[in-house]
Amino acid sequence: MMTFPIPVVSYKPSIGPGSQPLEDEVLITLDVPNDVHAFRPPLVELDAPPEVAAAALDFLRQLLAALRATPFSATQAVRFSLLDFAPAVRDEINELLGEGEVSILTAGALRAQETAFTGIWRIRGEGIDDVEASAFPLALRELAMARQLPLTPAPVPPAELMNAPALHHEICSLSAQWSAGRAAHVINLSLLPATPDDLAWLDQQLGRISFSILSRGFGNCRITATALPYVWWVQYFNNMEKLILNSIEIVDLPAVALAAAEDLAETIVRLDEWIASIESALVQPS
Repeated sequence: MMTFPIPVVSYKPSIGPGSQPLEDEVLITLDVPNDVHAFRPPLVELDAPPEVAAAALDFLRQLLAALRATPFSATQAVRFSLLDFAPAVRDEINELLGEGEVSILTAGALRAQETAFTGIWRIRGEGIDDVEASAFPLALRELAMARQLPLTPAPVPPAELMNAPALHHEICSLSAQWSAGRAAHVINLSLLPATPDDLAWLDQQLGRISFSILSRGFGNCRITATALPYVWWVQYFNNMEKLILNSIEIVDLPAVALAAAEDLAETIVRLDEWIASIESALVQPS
């Protein structure tokens, strides 16, 4: 597997037994985290050789110009390959872009890390080393959308289950009839009567592919792709790693993982300010 220049935060998916609230717990209010994300420019020392810093800064200017010239679209992207840059310049670009809230992991080499600028991603894979500005990395969107309905029917559920069989039937029916672009259908498992055995059986029947997303902007939101098309298991945790919301979403991609048009508009402003700051810092005293 290729090394990734910006750390991707890994985690163990937390669905199934042991990850759900105990039966005697009552979810009354959400324990809202108090560390609301605010933009912070990447922290860099700007001590790269002048030619390296100049090349990295020139790339940021090209990226900003392309963002200004391209209208936002949820299914299009501004993408640059860094394969032709020297390793030192790639490293400096990584430093200048920083690390953001969202990490995307797959079983293969393809993975992505959002930069400090919302909607700008660093993407690595076999023969891929890209900077992409998009709502969600297009190659990973295509991978998520490529899921197919399983051909084998679900087994007869154990008699002791409560709501899992009905939930499974509902989810499978929605997955089979879903189409791209529809608004999300959310099943809030936190508010439904379900035993640990229910959740474990549902987890097993939905299956998983090796595709997961972690958003760390407001507590932790952990998103796991099930084996069914359009079906995601979405869990929110507070700062104490307590599960505060557990849900199934039927949608192209969960909204919490997406950059919106407003995010990209703010990123243009922030990137412009950041470039100006770097230019000022690089000016040598006369």
